[in-house]
Amino acid sequence: MRPLYITSGEPAGIGPDICLSLADRVDERPIVILADIEMLRQRAHQLGLNVELIPYQGQAESSLQGQLFVEDVPLAGKVVLGQLDSANAAYVLEQLRRSADYAMSGRSVGVATAPVQKSIINDAGIVFSGHTEYYQEFADVDRVVMMLATKTLRVALATTHLALRDVPDAITKERLHQVIDILIHDLKTKFKIAEPHILVCGLNPHAGEDGYLGREEIDVINPVLETYRAQGVHMSLSLPADTLFTPENLKDADAVLAMYHDQGLPVLKSQGFGEAVNITLGLPFIRTSVDHGTALSLAGTGQAKASSLHVAVDLALDLARTSFTKL
Repeated sequence: MRPLYITSGEPAGIGPDICLSLADRVDERPIVILADIEMLRQRAHQLGLNVELIPYQGQAESSLQGQLFVEDVPLAGKVVLGQLDSANAAYVLEQLRRSADYAMSGRSVGVATAPVQKSIINDAGIVFSGHTEYYQEFADVDRVVMMLATKTLRVALATTHLALRDVPDAITKERLHQVIDILIHDLKTKFKIAEPHILVCGLNPHAGEDGYLGREEIDVINPVLETYRAQGVHMSLSLPADTLFTPENLKDADAVLAMYHDQGLPVLKSQGFGEAVNITLGLPFIRTSVDHGTALSLAGTGQAKASSLHVAVDLALDLARTSFTKL
């Protein structure tokens, strides 16, 4: 069967640690770690883990418990735990390049990603905004949507990593149409939700309070939402974000669309930090990710929690099962 690839991310952080924890799993589909295999051996030794690392050569079967398939990606520089080194920026990007290439060419069902450190990649002179933007450019798609999910809540974002002062100008009718089209499409096709029920946050406090606290809801957001409601889509008009996330409102919702990063994600992460997963919607392949950063101070200590990576792998495999039932 086609494998699921896992990028191990920043080598000085906890990415290699949490990838090694995947040896505890036995999955129906092969899982392959993209990493320097010798670095993984050293990290396993530091962590006191007895993991057999097997060079991946297209095996169709899953590894046994205590084993991991690894596709070797050579490091450029020595890894010192907790210390970033721009010499290894190209190593991190090579993981992303291979994972994207394999997914786009059909050699894999998709990818789950461990965290990277954007700053050190940029310090190396390489313009890098993040995983999401990298995969978007590689796949040559006009728009992707960032959605985080726990077992009980999905939150998609109309804008992602923008300064707060730039958000209102970015909330345009065109962007909202693109984001909502992708959200509806992927909820139907990837998550198999036939008629998604979507709640939408307003941009302003109290959703603008009829224009007294801002007109974005009146001039931009609600006119777009009305076009979908007229087509029979189960979608709210803009709602005050401070009351939208109550259990009563969320009980029938399949997803919430937040206008900006820190509007929706603090609520979601307060419910399930470490057990949430990031999904990139709008790509022609499956991509999930952890909901945390590189945690440099925890690398090699044995204190890093791997639960988010396991949830990301679980979701990617589940999506692959429904999307690629014969592969």
